Amino acid sequence: MAANPVVKPCACSGASATGGRAARWSAETLRWLLPAGTLALMPKCPMCLAGYIALFTGLGVSVPLAGYLRWGAIVVCVAWLGLLLLWRARRLLGQQRSIAPR
Repeated sequence: MAANPVVKPCACSGASATGGRAARWSAETLRWLLPAGTLALMPKCPMCLAGYIALFTGLGVSVPLAGYLRWGAIVVCVAWLGLLLLWRARRLLGQQRSIAPR
């Protein structure tokens, strides 16, 4: 019996690997840009945040509530960035250990 000359490429090789790499890179970039962009665009005063909430959602919130929401968003974004840094450091350390000679 002759071997089948038509071989289907694996899903993890060839042209699909570059598309997967681009998607993975864009997802990784978005994971970093979302909390960083939120922190960069966060208004400094709670009254401005209350105004933005009212402008974009139509909901009226009090200034003290806007202050709590602002601090809550800051804590979440900083924690998110901290987790991303830990994951990146752990992945880099894992790569260095696999490369290091034994």
